[in-house]
Amino acid sequence: MSARAPWNRNERLGIANGWAVFLGDGFLSVSVVVTAFAAKLGAPNWVIGLLPAIAAGGWMLPQLLVAARVRALPYKLPVYRSAALVRTATYVAMVLTAALLSHQPALCLTLFILAMSLNALASGVSGLPFLEVVSKTVTPERRPRFFATRNLYGGLLAFGAGLLVRAILGSDLAFPLNYALIFALGTAAFTFGYWIFGRVDEPADPPQSPHGTRAELRAIPETLRDGHFRAFLNVRLLLAAGSMAEPFFAVYALRELNYAPAALGVFVMALTGAAPLSNVVWRRVAERKGSRRLIRYATVFAGLAPLWALTVGVLGLSAWAYLGVFLLSSVANQGFNLGHTNHLLNIAPEHARSRYIGTLNTLVGAALFTPVAAGLLADGLGYGPVFVLSALLCAAAWWRCGWLRRDA
Repeated sequence: MSARAPWNRNERLGIANGWAVFLGDGFLSVSVVVTAFAAKLGAPNWVIGLLPAIAAGGWMLPQLLVAARVRALPYKLPVYRSAALVRTATYVAMVLTAALLSHQPALCLTLFILAMSLNALASGVSGLPFLEVVSKTVTPERRPRFFATRNLYGGLLAFGAGLLVRAILGSDLAFPLNYALIFALGTAAFTFGYWIFGRVDEPADPPQSPHGTRAELRAIPETLRDGHFRAFLNVRLLLAAGSMAEPFFAVYALRELNYAPAALGVFVMALTGAAPLSNVVWRRVAERKGSRRLIRYATVFAGLAPLWALTVGVLGLSAWAYLGVFLLSSVANQGFNLGHTNHLLNIAPEHARSRYIGTLNTLVGAALFTPVAAGLLADGLGYGPVFVLSALLCAAAWWRCGWLRRDA
């Protein structure tokens, strides 16, 4: 099929799924909306740092185990549907917890975090089946356009979600109903996205012999003997640790800089609005310079974000100046999303690709819990040391990028 031919049914369903998920991410932005909700409940910084760690780390940690279980199944979509039911149920639980239990902050946070944890693990279970189904229903020559269409218009929808977040938080709707409404809108968007992808017509895979979890774990030392993989793992671990400041950007703005809650909607708009535009630039960098250079450039933006947050706070600048923090963070994350995937697929041998992906995600997933330690540091010494340490770790990752394979 030509790369420019009209979309077929499966491709249209996959694109609609992406748009709905992007919209849901706009409402349930963990680094902005969810952390601000926890801060409103009076959560200590280590708990706030735990939230994005759960969302990202919980998604990555089960990857190696999921790969071992799913590989031999001829149809992967039933696994996706089952995980989607769990994800939807946990989102509903988050909405009800926020709406009904905010008068008991400790209980509310405990149940909310439990629901988030189950959601993240279910998301990790669904991630691999999703990629497997896409690989079977979208041909390689059409995938760049497929994902570009998902990302571009999905990013615009997420930008619209930011407008609604700003309007809801700036309205007369009292806490916690304002946050519960935002979470409910995100839940509706996610549920539609899961349902629409569940209607894809998946072709069967040829029979494959199952690989047990023990076999996958025993293969990790062999994977680590690959020097190119170790170099990439070192960079990813440093970047995971360097992300420790991200959960505190919005909280710092609310608690220390005293910005109005409605500013959170503008922050979401900055995060989502920068994504489609930066994707266009990063794609050109990847095509002309390669993934190694792309990761290095993105690392610079990641390191500048916490330094700019600290600068705005020290100089007492306005919330509009603080938008630069989220623009830098968004640009960096889009670069990482493209660069990390391309680099890993380029260095992984074809016969061991799933093992490389699962091993990397599981090891990096554990490192994504460093924001919890950063929260303890913020509780004791303030946000400044967290932002400085985050920038230093990004600088170390930039330096270690020199060890990455140049042709990848």
